Amino acid sequence: MRAVIVDCAIYRDGHRSEGPSDFSDALDAARAADAGDAFLWIGLHEPTEEEFDHVSEEFGLHPLAVEDALKAHQRPKLEVYDDSLFMVLKPVVYEPESDTVTTGELMVFVGDSFVVTVRHGEGAPLTAVRKRLESEPEVLRHGPTSVLYAISDAVVDHYIEVAGELQVDLEEMETEVFQPTGGDKNTAARIYTFKRQVLEFRRATGPLAAPMARLASPGVPFVSDHAQPFFRDVSDHLTRATEQVEGLDRLLSDILSAHLAQMGVRQNDDMRKISAWAAMAAVPTMVAGVYGMNFDHMPELHQVWGYPLVIVLMAVAVVGLYRLFKRRGWL
Repeated sequence: MRAVIVDCAIYRDGHRSEGPSDFSDALDAARAADAGDAFLWIGLHEPTEEEFDHVSEEFGLHPLAVEDALKAHQRPKLEVYDDSLFMVLKPVVYEPESDTVTTGELMVFVGDSFVVTVRHGEGAPLTAVRKRLESEPEVLRHGPTSVLYAISDAVVDHYIEVAGELQVDLEEMETEVFQPTGGDKNTAARIYTFKRQVLEFRRATGPLAAPMARLASPGVPFVSDHAQPFFRDVSDHLTRATEQVEGLDRLLSDILSAHLAQMGVRQNDDMRKISAWAAMAAVPTMVAGVYGMNFDHMPELHQVWGYPLVIVLMAVAVVGLYRLFKRRGWL
């Protein structure tokens, strides 16, 4: 069990305090009458069903929420149960080496004097959030609500950073597509792959709008009403991130359409060039076909100058066709 517990601590009056090593005893200590506004924050990383059973029984977590926390692959959402509040967030990670976006999952249980966080993947910034909160006791003093706010704020702020990184990549791809050569043959595949990355990003940002709007409204159990302005601020940042992601998606669609249009134009140019060269080759072929019979001289049989005359006529015809096609932009 200690292998999946990343951190477990009791916070009293905004400060971390030493408590029992067993989380069950630590929860009892946080709920004690003399504890005041103390609460327990326990962080878990990819627990198994057996490992999480101990936590769910002790904290009284709802079975449906426990099932979602174990199976992962959930959409961002907010569920309210009798004894706890359950929220799912999807942190994103941008890998500059491969220009890819990956998503993790972060589940937060908030209840009476406790916060339980369950992390799947490597994208959740919980260590940094905990350190930041411990350095700001005036914020941490507000109890479990402050933890939920800090986690949401960190996840959403990172959305904006990742959206900025993707914007830089998009501008580079846009420059490549609109250069004279129009990119290489793999450009369309890279644009489509990029679009898939943005779609994965949208799956993290889009569904989170409703939960954040609900947290910014009054009457949510286990969430202090004084925290509404802070959650509204997070909601505003989420709206900004969502608009950036939607803008990236639209631009990618436009870039892909422009790239396909350029490919069509280049193919038409190639077909015109092929047609022009075929037309120039057809003239001497036709003349040679007429005068390629088995007789002494060409054209009118025994005229000695007939053969060089036909050669000159064919050369003049080809040059004339070449100049005509060149003037019309076919070559």
